[in-house]
Amino acid sequence: METCESKGSEYNPYEHRKVLKPSSDVRATANIIKASLGSGLLAGPLAFSNAGWGIGIIGTILVGVICGHCIHILVKTSRGCCKIEKKPQLNYAETCESTFANGPKCLRRYAKTASIVAELSLLSTYVGVCCIYTVLISDSIKQLVDRYVPGAILPVEYYCLIILVPLCLLCQVKYLKWLAIFSLLANFFLVATYLICLYYIFGDEINFSDKKVVGDPARFPAFISTVIFAMEGIGLVMPVENAMKKPQHFLGCPSVLVVAMTAIVFFYSTLGLFGYFRYGDLARGSITLNLPIDDWPAIIAKVFIALSIFFTYPLQFYVVFDIFKRYSDPHVKDNWKTLLDIGGRIIAVCFCVGIGVALPLLEHIINLVGACFYSILGLIIPGIVETVFRWNDLGIFKWVLLKNTFIVVFGLTSLISGCTVTIMDIIAILNGPTQ
Repeated sequence: METCESKGSEYNPYEHRKVLKPSSDVRATANIIKASLGSGLLAGPLAFSNAGWGIGIIGTILVGVICGHCIHILVKTSRGCCKIEKKPQLNYAETCESTFANGPKCLRRYAKTASIVAELSLLSTYVGVCCIYTVLISDSIKQLVDRYVPGAILPVEYYCLIILVPLCLLCQVKYLKWLAIFSLLANFFLVATYLICLYYIFGDEINFSDKKVVGDPARFPAFISTVIFAMEGIGLVMPVENAMKKPQHFLGCPSVLVVAMTAIVFFYSTLGLFGYFRYGDLARGSITLNLPIDDWPAIIAKVFIALSIFFTYPLQFYVVFDIFKRYSDPHVKDNWKTLLDIGGRIIAVCFCVGIGVALPLLEHIINLVGACFYSILGLIIPGIVETVFRWNDLGIFKWVLLKNTFIVVFGLTSLISGCTVTIMDIIAILNGPTQ
């Protein structure tokens, strides 16, 4: 049987791509960094408190390498499928479908199932991310209002509803090229918040003696779930790569992916490590919630992180609406498409905010999304897809199969253990007041 790569070697998908508003390498890098870094970065100290600082550093680097590799193999597989299908580009779900459709005969019947599973995983993941962002913005605003307007103390759910209108307006932006501008702004606010957090972390002498090198092994799944959430932005990888002016610059060394993942691992590990050294087991779901409320740098940090997440929201929402649009457009007349686009975006934002109102437990939603959805989307599916794609060329001693088996098992372990620990934590919190 002819291998997948040899069948389509003559077709170059880059020569046939027609992108309406292509993105530069800098904008693509900004989008990849912002797709991953956000509320996950600020949860770093909490993750390190679950694992201990020694395991935290090693685990962060290891998960970063695995996540970066999974992005690499997904994009490489997608490019191979483009050559086979003779199509200029494929999205995440189309890549999964094409891999199975052109793979071993016994698996070809599952091509459509693979596409559906990928779409559902994407949708679930990014609805969850949008919910997390809604709660994080609302938490930051609530802290400031509670301190400076004590007569207007409201539950966090009310702030989720207050930011609904601005989110609906911002999510009307359609193209990744323009979203990259918001990503650059969000990255600026995030780096500024990162520096302010470091200012408070190193503002006084740090006590290392009571900090654990190795934490409670029972809390390791919560650590891994949080780190996976922070590192993964795989749902936006294919849209970003497909929208690049020079997509061949996405992989390689140096490349968009290498620069972005290096920055992500650096920011996460440093803030997680030093944030844990400062706040220990008191670290919250976002380190900004640990900062003093009366100091002006802390106030700026809380405002900046709210703005950073606000400007990141439409980038994450892009995945949610892109799925909706692909399925709705073929059934809608051209003269109704604009109205459906506007109305659909508003309804989808309302849905995401509604879930955030129903479940305003920030750190536990982060762990649940990381453990369940990102494990499937960012680890399990890429491992399976590359294995199927390279079934006739698994390398010496079938090292590709062995490597991807490790990735899939790691993803399944993270999924099961992370979800179990997080659900038990949520049950304990919900039952706490009644005990």
